[in-house]
Amino acid sequence: MDHGTGHHDTGSLTLLLILLVVLPAVSLCVYLFFAGRMRKTSRWSAWRMASFTTGSLLIIVAMLPPLSDWAHWDLRGHMAQHLLLGMFGPLGLVFGAPGTLLLRNVSVSAARRIMAFLNARPIRLLIHPVTAALLDIGGMYLLYLTPFFTLSMMNPAVFVFLHLHFVLSGYLFTWSIAGPDPAPRRPGMRMRLAVLFFATAAHGILGKLMFGYGYPRGATADPAEIQAAAQWMYYGGDVAELLLIIAFFAIWFRHRNRLPEMFAGAPPARVAARKQSRF
Repeated sequence: MDHGTGHHDTGSLTLLLILLVVLPAVSLCVYLFFAGRMRKTSRWSAWRMASFTTGSLLIIVAMLPPLSDWAHWDLRGHMAQHLLLGMFGPLGLVFGAPGTLLLRNVSVSAARRIMAFLNARPIRLLIHPVTAALLDIGGMYLLYLTPFFTLSMMNPAVFVFLHLHFVLSGYLFTWSIAGPDPAPRRPGMRMRLAVLFFATAAHGILGKLMFGYGYPRGATADPAEIQAAAQWMYYGGDVAELLLIIAFFAIWFRHRNRLPEMFAGAPPARVAARKQSRF
C-alpha cells in the first residue's frame, strides 16, 4: 500500500540523501583515515573501526533502494528502515567511539573547548539519559500514536525531520546509556540502568499497542500489514536493546574490576568519594 510518500518533492528526497547517505559516507572516510593514522603510532581498536563502519553502512543501506523504495509503500519496510536508522545504526556509530577519536586528533585547546561545550548546562540536559529517552522513545509514541505519522508521509519537511530524528535520537540515547565517549557529569550506572529498563519496557508496550489497536491510524495499510510492522518493531527492538544491555553491563563490570587497581594505596575517604561519583 502507498503511504503517501509520493507527495514528497525531489528536493526533500535529495536533502535526505545528502544528510543520511553522503554525510555518513564522508564521516566514515574521515573516521577511517584518522583511525588508521592512529594505529601507526598508538593503539586504536580494530573492533571500534569495524563497529563505526557497520553503523555507517547500516544507515546508508536504509536510505538506498531497495529498502527505501519498500519503505515508501509498505509499513513493514518503514519499520525495517526505522530499526536500521534509529537503533542498529546508532549502536554501531556510538561504539566506534568517534568522540574519543576526535579528541585524540585535535589540539589540547580544541579538546578543552569541546569538553567545555559538552559541560554547558543546556548540553548536559540534552545528553542526560532521561532527556535522551524522552526524545527517542517518546518520539516513537508521538509518531505512531498520533496523526504525526500521516503528516510525515505528506509533508516533505516533516518527512526529512523524521528520518534525521531517528538517527540523532537513537545515537543520543545509546551514548547517554553506554557510550564509550566522554560525557561530563554523566549520571551514575544505576541511574542509567533504571532509564534503560523503563525505555525498554516503554518500547515493548508501544509495539503491543500498535499490534492490538491498529496504530498508526491513517496509514493506508491493512491490519495484517500493521500487525507485521508492530512485530518487527517489538522483536527487532528487543535485539537492539539486548545488545545495548550487554554493552552496558560490560562497561559496568569493567569499571568495577578496575576500581581496586585504581585506588590501591589511596586514602579510604578518597576511595569512597570516587566510588560514589562513579556509581
